[in-house]
Formats: sequence, structure tokens, C-alpha cells
Amino acid sequence: MMKIDRRILLGGAAAIVAIGAAGYAWNAGLISTEKSTPAPAAGGGDGATDLSTLNDAPPLGERSLGSADAKVTIIEYASATCPHCASFHKATLPAIKADFVETGKARYIFREFPFDDLALAAFMVARCAPPEQYFPIIDILFEQQEAWARSQDPKGALFKVAQLAGFTQESFEACIKNDKIAQGIIDTQQKADKTYGVNSTPTFFINGKMLKGSLAIDDFRKAINEALAG
Repeated sequence: MMKIDRRILLGGAAAIVAIGAAGYAWNAGLISTEKSTPAPAAGGGDGATDLSTLNDAPPLGERSLGSADAKVTIIEYASATCPHCASFHKATLPAIKADFVETGKARYIFREFPFDDLALAAFMVARCAPPEQYFPIIDILFEQQEAWARSQDPKGALFKVAQLAGFTQESFEACIKNDKIAQGIIDTQQKADKTYGVNSTPTFFINGKMLKGSLAIDDFRKAINEALAG
């Protein structure tokens, strides 16, 4: 599980725009080298939280799978560079989709919570794409995380991911210089941190109940079934 460090995102939208304009100064000062920590057991958040607006769509709109009328809503906050998030998306999310989302029992919502400028840039690519390509890009980002997030040339590696979604060099450059998209993602992250008590990734809310870490599928089944029975 990755813990938040407010020093990592250097200036939010202004930082990523400046990176783009300066030829992408991807270096140790701009990209976090923070290691993830082991995922804890399911539990609540830290400190006071106000979940009254949790189900409100973020500034850039919601990205979700499943029926809006489903009894259970699963919200995930994740960082594109978080190894535990990648593990969840590769090993656990497919079973959740098959058992609950595709059967109409649950709606799954993904929200961006970048821990560093590289994660912010990756999410910007997903947001710049047509809505129907959003989740395929997110899937690729997590499936190929080691290849692009640990690359010596992260800009070039991220562009290769973008190319799979049809981006040209020109559209890629324009995307990660888009301050409106960058600010929308930063606003989503900051609200989750300050209002909902999200301080690590992945963090989930299942009908408002917080779970932390890349938990086993049985932990999710238990929490989702409890919400369905409630």
C-alpha cells in the first residue's frame, strides 16, 4: 500500500504543465522513488471524515463500470505508479467484475489519486482519451506498470502506452500540457485526502465503508455481500 507524501506532487497542475513545457524534466526531483508498504487488513480511515459528498462525481466526471442502479457502489482511489494497485487490478478486480459488476449487483467507480507527477501524467492520458477508452488505458497502465513507471525514459515509455490508444506525438504532448485536466485530477485527489481520509492507495469504499490495501478477493466478497444484505 502506498502512503501519501504531500511533497511529492510538486505544485499540482502547474508542475505537470511546467514539465511538459520544459521538455519533461523527469528526474529524481519530480518523480517519487517512494517504496510501497505492505497492505494492512481491512479497516477504517485515519481521523475525521465527511462522506456526505462521496458519491458526487469529481470535476472531470465519473468513470465507472456497471449499472448505476446497482445496490452496491465500489469506489477505488488508486495511483498509476502504485505496485499494490497494479496487483489489485491484475489479480482481484477481474473476479469482482465477473461476480458482482457484470451481474448487476455492484457498480465500480475508479478515481485518480496520483502520488507523483508521473502518475498524474499517466492519468491525464487516460482522461484525454475518449470515455470508452478510459478503462482499457487504465488496464494497460497497470499491466505494464514496470515497463513505463520504472523506465529510464518515462516520457517515451508513457508515449508508447498512449500510442496503443491512438495518440500521436502531437496529441500526447497537448494532453499532458492540459492544465484543466491536470487540475481536475489534483482536485479529486485533494478532496479524497482532506475530506474522505484517503491517505494511501489503493483505498476502497464499499457503500461508504472504507477498505485499505490490495486485499484478497475473499475480503472483497465478504464486504460486498454484507452491503448487498444490508
